[in-house]
Amino acid sequence: MTDVYASLLQKKFPWDRWEQLILTEGVSLDRPKYTPHPRYPSIIYPMDYGFICNTISSDRAEVDVFVGSGENCLVGMIVTDDYRQGDREIKLLWRCLPSEIYLAHGFINFDRSKLKGRLILRFPMETLWEAQLRMMEHSENLP
Repeated sequence: MTDVYASLLQKKFPWDRWEQLILTEGVSLDRPKYTPHPRYPSIIYPMDYGFICNTISSDRAEVDVFVGSGENCLVGMIVTDDYRQGDREIKLLWRCLPSEIYLAHGFINFDRSKLKGRLILRFPMETLWEAQLRMMEHSENLP
């Protein structure tokens, strides 16, 4: 994927519509944090992973989503090339804090001979870090 394509995808992707779809249809977590992949038991999911209900992706399954611990917001996606299945699809990043974005991206790219992914962020990483710091400061001020 070229930088031009990635930039175009970032600008033209319907972020708000997908965010609304997640809120209305919901996310089903079929691979909770620290559980093994059903076909590859040596692959352990480092964070919650599932799919958006009532959607269809390019692999004919539901649209995949990593679910983090931040506030309700679609922060990005990882465009993957899966060499085992011979397809390309997106994996959305919902409620992911910056550290969780790094974790999901590293997880996808752990063995690039089988699966690789390109990170596309909705917001600059600096903005996401600032939001995380504000969220942490707010939670420290709660009784």
